Amino acid sequence: MADVPRAQFPGEQSEKGQFVRQQDAFREWVTADGSSGFRAQPGRYHLYVSWACPWAHRTIIFRHLKRLETTIGMTVVDPVRDDRGWAFREGPGHTKDPINGFKFLAEAYLATDPSYRGRVTVPALWDKQTGRIVNNSDDDLLRILNGEFRAFTTSNLDLCPVEHLSVIDRMNKLIYENVNDGVYRAGFATAQSAYEEAAYSLFKTLDQLDEMLSERRYLFGDLPLETDWRLFVTLVRFDAVYHGHFKCNIRRIADYPNLYGYLRDLYQFDGISETVNFDHIKRHYYFTHDDINPTRIVPVGPAQNLWAPHGRERFASSPQGPPKERNEPIGG
Repeated sequence: MADVPRAQFPGEQSEKGQFVRQQDAFREWVTADGSSGFRAQPGRYHLYVSWACPWAHRTIIFRHLKRLETTIGMTVVDPVRDDRGWAFREGPGHTKDPINGFKFLAEAYLATDPSYRGRVTVPALWDKQTGRIVNNSDDDLLRILNGEFRAFTTSNLDLCPVEHLSVIDRMNKLIYENVNDGVYRAGFATAQSAYEEAAYSLFKTLDQLDEMLSERRYLFGDLPLETDWRLFVTLVRFDAVYHGHFKCNIRRIADYPNLYGYLRDLYQFDGISETVNFDHIKRHYYFTHDDINPTRIVPVGPAQNLWAPHGRERFASSPQGPPKERNEPIGG
């Protein structure tokens, strides 16, 4: 009898071999006025993150763009995760936990809910005042960072303008299902049919996004908004990790004339390159996922120059607002 493929996360695998991501466990909200029970205050909250994880990377980007580095602390975990989960260790780009002295992020989860038995994930926003995780949903944290700490930042950047919010939410959902989580559904599939379904949906959506970006600099016009950064964290990992490690190999992002220029444009935007750590990214995926890469050999490539001219300035007067509706929705 043939061996049954081993799933990366058995509790999140369907009988048909599909990866079905767990729901976020902690969804309390930090508010400017404190009406939620968690008031936005400088020095009160601390982000536990990984440079390797795309979901955590989004919050690192928002913390930077909103100029909240001195308002909200941040600690980076070791990129190599074992059966004990994310760990706090001294090393290049990561440190021990200076807030609670935790050895593992799981300790923060159990301090918040002693009965917690799910997978421990990043990002997690820790409240030093109540001694618990407030929120571990990157979706929520992006909105919290964008809107609830305005009193403590010099940035007037609004990454989720209300006039675009309904379309931002729609685009976020489609890109999450087909691209952000799509690469994981392909990479963590344990059945050929589940893998192919995710891979074909992924590339159909990338093709459509490339076409859309032939008409405008960013998804909503002249400035990158929330959806752009949610897409960026997947694109920047794609050729280095998802193309080979997750078998998303119909095309590279480098093969897309518009997506590749768009990726370089975002990478070169306002210090964003400093939030990208390819060493952590590659060591995490290739070393941690030993069911996919049993040798744990970390590839030396690919060779890519994200500082090369992107040419996206030609869209300096690109249309503002949401993309035009199409007969067939993105990812449809």
